[in-house]
Amino acid sequence: MNGVNFAKRMGTTLILGLCCLLAFAQGKTVTGTVTDAAGEPLIGVSVKVKGAQQGAITDFDGKFKLDNIGQNTTLIFSYVGFISQEVKVGTQSMLNITLREDTQSLEEVVVIGYGSVKKKDITGSVATVNSDALVAVPVASVTEALTGKLAGVQITTTEGSPDAEMKIRVRGGGSITQSNDPLYIVDGFPVESITDIPATDIEDITVLKDASSTAIYGSRGANGVIIVTTKSGKEGKISVNYNAYISYKKLADKLNVLGSGDYARWQYELAMLENSTKPNEINPESYSKFFGNWQDIDLYNDVATNDWQDIVFGRTGHTFNHNLSLTGGSDKMKFSFYYCPLNRKVVSPTP
Repeated sequence: MNGVNFAKRMGTTLILGLCCLLAFAQGKTVTGTVTDAAGEPLIGVSVKVKGAQQGAITDFDGKFKLDNIGQNTTLIFSYVGFISQEVKVGTQSMLNITLREDTQSLEEVVVIGYGSVKKKDITGSVATVNSDALVAVPVASVTEALTGKLAGVQITTTEGSPDAEMKIRVRGGGSITQSNDPLYIVDGFPVESITDIPATDIEDITVLKDASSTAIYGSRGANGVIIVTTKSGKEGKISVNYNAYISYKKLADKLNVLGSGDYARWQYELAMLENSTKPNEINPESYSKFFGNWQDIDLYNDVATNDWQDIVFGRTGHTFNHNLSLTGGSDKMKFSFYYCPLNRKVVSPTP
């Protein structure tokens, strides 16, 4: 009897084990929802079983469903512009997945109007300069920092004063009576100028030069479009940045000029050359009319002169500029505050 009972028990145990193995082999149904960081459902997310051909696509509500999934199965969630994520199923039958944006892959695409192209496909019609190139040279205005960094973009000053306005020409000057300034777009909004934006607060600057890329902005983009993207807040701890610099400017060298006596003698020689057709005329009237008689030339030896180079450029000027920024945020909200007082350019006279 003992042998018969033992055989029955072993048979029952074997049958139960086979049933469990069969149930384990069949797996279970796994459902779930895929959303972004803001909680919005993502449509068309690829949900693939790692190491197998089985997979699914999320619907309009971001939901998916997979059958015959084992506990040791790993699911791969991938979507364009988002970081791929791997999740092990385990004992779960309902998965709620949140995908994070892939900022690096987004930077590989340049948006032009309503369209977008890859950076490798952009020709000379679009020029871009990043923040590293802007802050490499300490200047008071971002316009000065752009000088020489954008092909086909001309930046000139209207006058020689330290605070002179700088003009940007993208497609040359097409009008005599109207403005030839390009259209400035800062974070999607048109502005009149970008000179009041600190260079340290700019992420990148893109210049649209050809007609096809500027046509989306209408007639205002006829002279080219300059798109400025400022730095935005990032997730994590609050970051406080203070940037300041001071620079001094002085004339490196001056030209040697004539003194009063030498200048008077040079004028006499010039007058003699102009009247070379009259060799008998010793005292030309063109000279004596302004400088007097030649016999009195020694009077000019002690006359004080005006050093116009020193009067115009001889002073030492200094520039001071500073700004304060406060950035931070979480996965739901990001913030960024900037404080930039008016740029101060002070020219101090020499003692």
